[in-house]
Amino acid sequence: MAGDWTFLTNHGHVLLTVARDPDMRVADVAARVGMTPRGALNVLRELEDAGYLRRERVGRRTHYAIEPHRPFRHPTTAAHEVDELLAIFTGPAPARRRRAT
Repeated sequence: MAGDWTFLTNHGHVLLTVARDPDMRVADVAARVGMTPRGALNVLRELEDAGYLRRERVGRRTHYAIEPHRPFRHPTTAAHEVDELLAIFTGPAPARRRRAT
């Protein structure tokens, strides 16, 4: 169906979610992204295995740290780093321009 696609993959959404709250529980990441906890855990593991984030235990919780300056994986965007994407979505919101009426 034409309306069912998005510009970002689940991997992108999970990475952005973790960038906004690195101490978020897997179940909460899953709920925010709209996937199952098992799916979110798989994506988190894949991101960790690929070097985009690091996981460490802090007491009974898990803390995720984004690894800076990692390139995009697709050849057409490999010259860019994921930091650029994170800055777009986690930085201050740009001022909206008013449309001329």
